[in-house]
Amino acid sequence: MQRVRSATVDVGDERVAEIKSGVVVLLGVGAKDRPEDGERLAAKIAGLRIFEEAGKMQRALADVGGMVLAVPQFTLYGDARHGRRPDFTAAAPPELGRRLFDAFCGVLRGAGVEVRQGRFGAAMLLSVEADGPVTLAFSTDGWRESELGS
Repeated sequence: MQRVRSATVDVGDERVAEIKSGVVVLLGVGAKDRPEDGERLAAKIAGLRIFEEAGKMQRALADVGGMVLAVPQFTLYGDARHGRRPDFTAAAPPELGRRLFDAFCGVLRGAGVEVRQGRFGAAMLLSVEADGPVTLAFSTDGWRESELGS
């Protein structure tokens, strides 16, 4: 996730998504991911205080009217430890990836966040004007069952 002043996604000659101030979320869905993982991650992102007020990060997306540009990115699951070509076997199959990506975006919308989406399965050109830059990495791997839904 990266805090941005603006961001766009183009597919070919078509602009499919655009936001002003907010965050870009590059979302990789793994083969072992569950809906609960995406729900908790979306809730975390919606409430995360990463926008400044009085010199401190203390405001969340809704507080500043920020938007989310969610970009599906299976390549985040690329394993390049062996050989010269990444292995993507840990990424979710397309039907699961699409379903969990859409559910993730739905949870953000349910939290009152305006969401724009990249196009699942397409070759996209992403343009980002980073703000800060403030970039955070999240992984749902290792989250305890007791933490899900909180």
